[in-house]
Amino acid sequence: MGYDIAIKGGLLVDGTGAAPMRADVGIRDGVIATVGKLDGPAARTIDAEGQAVTPGFVDIHTHLDAQIGWDPDCTPLCWHGITSALLGNCGVTFAPVRPADKELLAGMMETVEDIPRHAILSGLPWSWEDYGGYLDAIDRIGPGINIAGLVGHSAVRFYVMGERAVEEQATPEERRAMAEVVARSIDRGAVGFSTNRFAPHKLPDGRSIPGTFADPVELVEIAREVAPRGALMQAVGADSAVLRTIADAADGRVLFSYGSGGGDLALARERRAALESFCAGRDMTAITQVRGSGMIYGLQAGLPVRGAAWSRLRRLPSLADRVASLSDPEFHGQLIAEAKTNGFKQNLGTPVEKVFYLGDGPTPAYTAGEEMNLCAMAQARGEHWAETFLRIGRETNGRALFTLRMFNPNLDALAHMFESERCFPSLGDAGAHVTQVMDAGWATFILAYWVRERGFFSLEQAVRRMTSAPARVMGLRDRGTLVVGQRADINVFDPATVSECQPELVTDFPGGAARFVQRARGYRATLVNGQVNVLDGELTGTRAGRVLRHAR
Repeated sequence: MGYDIAIKGGLLVDGTGAAPMRADVGIRDGVIATVGKLDGPAARTIDAEGQAVTPGFVDIHTHLDAQIGWDPDCTPLCWHGITSALLGNCGVTFAPVRPADKELLAGMMETVEDIPRHAILSGLPWSWEDYGGYLDAIDRIGPGINIAGLVGHSAVRFYVMGERAVEEQATPEERRAMAEVVARSIDRGAVGFSTNRFAPHKLPDGRSIPGTFADPVELVEIAREVAPRGALMQAVGADSAVLRTIADAADGRVLFSYGSGGGDLALARERRAALESFCAGRDMTAITQVRGSGMIYGLQAGLPVRGAAWSRLRRLPSLADRVASLSDPEFHGQLIAEAKTNGFKQNLGTPVEKVFYLGDGPTPAYTAGEEMNLCAMAQARGEHWAETFLRIGRETNGRALFTLRMFNPNLDALAHMFESERCFPSLGDAGAHVTQVMDAGWATFILAYWVRERGFFSLEQAVRRMTSAPARVMGLRDRGTLVVGQRADINVFDPATVSECQPELVTDFPGGAARFVQRARGYRATLVNGQVNVLDGELTGTRAGRVLRHAR
């Protein structure tokens, strides 16, 4: 019997952590039919000579809940080998929702995740009330990659408690009602429940989002519906006591965000020891960014100073206008004077000394040393850092970008965290903070830096942490390994050249709203459910993704 697709001559890295081996892969009816020597003809053959052949990568922290409505291809994830993505993280989702509350949920997503409210309201069909209905809507859209979803605490609280959800504690009856809504959501396909206890995540009116300060007993009652169904609890901003509480509520799986701290290696050691301690004996998984991450600055992006002149620069209608305005000596002087007076616009207290230039090469200089630090560059030229920022922006016609290494600034400290089997590289936040950060290429960065450049992970170790391991966390049993009978989600790429391209600001959201995207190099092909989704970096238009509904 023949094959629909044969992938021949590649180095097979099967996702289990086993050593790579030379083998072919035969695909039939969207499933891996043969691994090894193929015994029949194929309708299509992909030459994988000199390439690695791996399972498709699994992204367990995205916010594509809105974007998928107008971008079913889920860019830029699809360009970085992602074949399955988890939506609904951090407690913010668009279901369940009463018809009168859709603007409220859209506003919350805008302030928490920097997704434009207009795009949300105009780009989604809003044809649902319960979470299962939301998944049905995605099904009808037809995603390019596989999609699974968590039902969010904030939406559930609004649905049950109305306005009281923001600042009041739930009654016993309301807690039971919330648990029942979550149970129905899982029975209709949600793979779990997410909650958010990070106080800086605000509603448009400045109050912390619903659930931030909920009594943990509320989460326990919900967990007692989630865990027996074999579903997942996800949390952001929760302390170790809360995480242990929900993990122990019904002996369930818990996924949460974690980091190495402020960049000090000693602190990273303390945090890793704490992680190992409070996770001991529990099915708990931490995820963190794969490199120093934070705000992106540039003439085409966010500006690092507040003030009248900088606001005028920000309001100019085009990038060309901003670049041209810097040739006016008087205006340029006003910008520098404001920067000297007002200082750097800090984010979570991170100083300007943590701002680094991404360089002018084809690949962003994410790991560059102090020679690319904005302040060090300014000192070398005898300039104020704002002069250096504006000069480089002008010299590059506005293309220059700078990143604030706010999270995980010390890669040695981060490596110490990754030595733990409890801490997984991820947290790309695709679909969120769309004009502020661009971390969606996290999987490509692992291959380029942590495997090829640094040698911290072997290729098989890295692939396991991006495939079978996160698939298990999500509850996926038929994806994540190259084994006969598994769904044919597959990547073919060149380990010697795979890398990220420079981030780029585009205006392709509804209403012309802006966002960052980032392409990749070195990927030969990405298959989703046995069909080629991306070939040599370009989408094929097949859109063979599925909504992966929870199965007990």
